[in-house]
Amino acid sequence: MKKIELEIVALSHSITQTHSYAVVLGETNGLRRLPIVIGGFEAQAIAVALERMQPSRPLTHDLMKNFMMAFNVELHEIIISDLQEGIFYSKLLCSNEHDTVEIDSRTSDALALAVRFGCPIYTYEHILESAGILMEDSGKKKKGEEETAPVQSSGGAKEDLKGMSLDELNQLLSEVLEQEDYLRAIAIRDEINHRKKKY
Repeated sequence: MKKIELEIVALSHSITQTHSYAVVLGETNGLRRLPIVIGGFEAQAIAVALERMQPSRPLTHDLMKNFMMAFNVELHEIIISDLQEGIFYSKLLCSNEHDTVEIDSRTSDALALAVRFGCPIYTYEHILESAGILMEDSGKKKKGEEETAPVQSSGGAKEDLKGMSLDELNQLLSEVLEQEDYLRAIAIRDEINHRKKKY
């Protein structure tokens, strides 16, 4: 299968869920985005590495990198290899002087290590097809352009979506993407995909 390279384009705090974040991966030479819900600890681990902060003591992912380097293990790439029931599965492609191995990993941990090692992130077309969001190539907002009102999220967000038409869902998806509320976008995208499978 052909691999598609991704890069981290955003780390977003969830408006709808406490202590949840979304890391948003963007297709390197394309307009698709792949939002992945992660926990607060993992979001912090990714943010620390992205911002090149130096904690006084190593975080878990720093420890893992130090351990790998001490034993001459290189991390070449990570692959988001599967998506089952809304859960992403990833692999670390590692090697030493004797062997190359693929190691199963949670996607959030794999991303935290990829940022630390500066290695590429890949996925496959079928994953982007089922979980990706296509961004419009509209360019940046011009100065003085009116901002859209933020989308209000509630605990009953799922029920609200079920009462909307497909056109309304697509319109809402565009609005929440402008607001960079990627977790809400995930719920809307899933509802749209669910309806498309029914018909």
